[in-house]
Amino acid sequence: MREWADFSVEEGEGGVRVAVHGALLVSTIGALDRKLREWEGPVAAIDLSGSGAIDTVGAWIVWRFARRTGATIEGASAEAEHLIEAVQSSESSADIRPPTLPLVTRVPDEVGKLVSSWGAGTLGMIAFLGEMLICCGNLFRHPSRIRFVSLTRQIELVGVSSLGIIGLMSFLIGIVIAQQGAVQLRQFGAEIYTINLTGRLSLRELGVLMTAIMVAGRSGSAFAAQIGTMKLTEEVDAMRTIGVSPMEALIVPRILAVVLMMPLLGFYSAAVAIVGGAVISDLTLGIPFMTFLIRIQEVVPMHDVWVGLVKAPVFGLIVGLAGCYQGMQVEGNSEEVGLRTTWAVVQGIFMVIVLDAFFAVFFTEVGWG
Repeated sequence: MREWADFSVEEGEGGVRVAVHGALLVSTIGALDRKLREWEGPVAAIDLSGSGAIDTVGAWIVWRFARRTGATIEGASAEAEHLIEAVQSSESSADIRPPTLPLVTRVPDEVGKLVSSWGAGTLGMIAFLGEMLICCGNLFRHPSRIRFVSLTRQIELVGVSSLGIIGLMSFLIGIVIAQQGAVQLRQFGAEIYTINLTGRLSLRELGVLMTAIMVAGRSGSAFAAQIGTMKLTEEVDAMRTIGVSPMEALIVPRILAVVLMMPLLGFYSAAVAIVGGAVISDLTLGIPFMTFLIRIQEVVPMHDVWVGLVKAPVFGLIVGLAGCYQGMQVEGNSEEVGLRTTWAVVQGIFMVIVLDAFFAVFFTEVGWG
């Protein structure tokens, strides 16, 4: 049965005496701590002769009460005296919280730190890309060093295992594009152009873009977490010690897998989105399913397909680089793994969307708009 620490009050000629009894341990001192915090007024002495075992928390609470009330500590055992002296000697006058800068100073300071970190991250990413390209050049000169088993495994994880979720997402996006497009086009009696809208938007933009975002959230985060955990457990350092290049064994297979699979996944996503548009058009717009698909071949120019296929490997390279780079930056503790994984997803999606905007302007300028 746990015995809670408590105290009694004695009135004497010298003033109020507080007699503490019971064990002064972190597990038994909760109620006593609350009562001592609520105490008001001076105390002449604190009697510890009736107390039992004591730990650092108990010593600190007794000493804090004595300092606040001006009391002397009596009847303490040798162990209690030792702990109280240790607590007293460790007292610091420093502020518990660091001073807060004014708002007009704090905001520019934080913005400056953010911009500086972005600049450092960009330079680090470029250096990482250069190192990866050099490694790829060495592997192409010595094909026997390419880890085909690892590459095949990553292709399975990035591509085959994601077909279900990408297919479902694309099917629903195709339904949304066709349904919402038909609602707007109906005002002009041009519902038949829903086919043009769904086909061109899926093949040219949303198919590959949504696939890249899905791969960033699924595979990019996995790359960062896997490599980050290996950094934390010193497996990467162990690989270097035994003469195995982490770039060849960990980075290149993952990035190559994403680059190779992104065109296939992007085309697959666009095709499933078109099927989703055909299904909803057949059900709600009166456009037969096969008529929708046949019309797609007539109204969608071939260069829209090439636009999507050209962008896909670039997006895959960005997603793979972001995931692997952030994973290699992990150091210190397990919290860093979660932080770097988050950054890998955010950085990958942000860069993909920025590049997609550049691609849109570029292809418009070259006549593929």
